[in-house]
Amino acid sequence: MGDGCRWPTAVISGGGSGIGLGLARKLSRRGTAVAVLDRSISDELKGWLDAGGDAPAAVREVDVADGDALADAVADAADAIGPPALAINSAGVQASAAFGTLSEERFRSVVEVNLVGSRNFSAAVLPLMGPGAQLALVASLAGLVPNYGYAAYSASKFGVVGLAGCLRLECKPRGVDVSVICPPEVETPMVTEERRTGDPVGLELKKFSGTLTLEDACEEILAGLAGRRWMVVPGRRARLTGRLVQLAPALMRRTSDRMVRRALAASGRR
Repeated sequence: MGDGCRWPTAVISGGGSGIGLGLARKLSRRGTAVAVLDRSISDELKGWLDAGGDAPAAVREVDVADGDALADAVADAADAIGPPALAINSAGVQASAAFGTLSEERFRSVVEVNLVGSRNFSAAVLPLMGPGAQLALVASLAGLVPNYGYAAYSASKFGVVGLAGCLRLECKPRGVDVSVICPPEVETPMVTEERRTGDPVGLELKKFSGTLTLEDACEEILAGLAGRRWMVVPGRRARLTGRLVQLAPALMRRTSDRMVRRALAASGRR
């Protein structure tokens, strides 16, 4: 990102762990006044708060699926740190399970947090953002490339990409830039849990686009946001996967089909 502080203030949802926490810590170290939103204060976030130093300027407990509560929390955070120059919605949940095993309730809960939560966050922060500000929604490579066992997650993240695209057009005349972030697998607590409980076929297919450390993912994400890029895809293999989907969709589908057949055979499923 270079020297100095590009964003004097930032509001980050899902800042209690994973990518959200990683971005919040990096921004805070670089001089940004950061407000962290999460539905609970994780051990990681508590440790950061207790350590002092570059700790976040404000922390608010709120669920992004609750639009009214989120609007109140964002307004309260803005009172504490000032209007957000950068707003990142990183709150999200995963569900790695074949469609036939997903209940309507679980499918709906994933969409509520990932997609409706992105809508709620955008609705809360945009009225506070002036010309030159940036809104970034964290989607996923799964929002560009469908995967076996990710019906709920991919559907929600494809929706986030579409939402961000519409917001980019609507916010441009106001001078507010909108970006969508589509990371591949990143070493976070959510991914650790996914490896324990997820569908093995889908987990095998994810290897195609590679895995990033949290440090590398956050560095690339912030560099992309600093460059005002519309779509930020950290990781060279992930970017290649995204280009294949765009430029050679038939080839990508055939490749995915072959990988599914091999993974099913290896797991004794046909």
